[in-house]
Amino acid sequence: MPASPPSITPWRSIDAGDYQDVPRSVTAMAKEFSGGSTTGPHSHTRGQLIYAVTGSMRVRTAQGVWPLPARRALWVPPGVEHAVVMLGDVSMRTLYLAADAASQLSGECCVLEVSNLLRELILSLTAEPIEYALEGRSGQIAALILTELALAAHIPLHIPWPQDRRLQAVCLAIVKQPGLRRTVDDWGHEVGASGRTLIRLFQSELGLNYHEWVQQVRLADALGRLSMGQSIARIASELGYRSPSAFAAMFRRTLGASPHQYLNQAASNATAGAA
Repeated sequence: MPASPPSITPWRSIDAGDYQDVPRSVTAMAKEFSGGSTTGPHSHTRGQLIYAVTGSMRVRTAQGVWPLPARRALWVPPGVEHAVVMLGDVSMRTLYLAADAASQLSGECCVLEVSNLLRELILSLTAEPIEYALEGRSGQIAALILTELALAAHIPLHIPWPQDRRLQAVCLAIVKQPGLRRTVDDWGHEVGASGRTLIRLFQSELGLNYHEWVQQVRLADALGRLSMGQSIARIASELGYRSPSAFAAMFRRTLGASPHQYLNQAASNATAGAA
């Protein structure tokens, strides 16, 4: 019986499984997704950096929800189950880090800012074979990616998720309609808990008070709306802010840029990627 031919690692692939066991500290995959599609819950043996050149995503794990607008990426440690939802058409560029490289980053999921340099490095590595040459340009790109990841700023875009069923019901309703203007007592009447109980649960399970958690949800929703071209006035109104300026002030406090600056940065990055 003839011997089976040796397995050949593809030059490029859109199958994440092809990137998990290659003898490289970091590999990069490019894949396109249509709006509304989802990966479903899954995990990888390698650590993963989930990043979109264009489009916005939302990632869910047992610990919470992370919105990923332009210039932001989510670091997912090895073995962490997660699911990705595409909020529009997405051009995803994913890094997979072997255990030795992943150990240099956080042991928990976190949102990282993708600098222009890191973005270009990721794009460059996705153009190389999966088993790129370790010597020369490809190896240098990979090494510099690991350096930039270690220096990347952490962005507070995490929406923690509760375990208590009453609080889950409240949080799910808020996520579905972030602009609702309701008090903790109002929610308590709906789920059979006192307002005081819900206040305690927000702090003990989520580490945030009610208003802080709602703000995180509204910010996440606003980022998705901005990426779809909605006006700042409409976003502010539908999310329950008194005025566009009040919404813009919250946005700047959290992300360090006004909505207009954020949109300009995203447009600049998209233009650079198309060049």
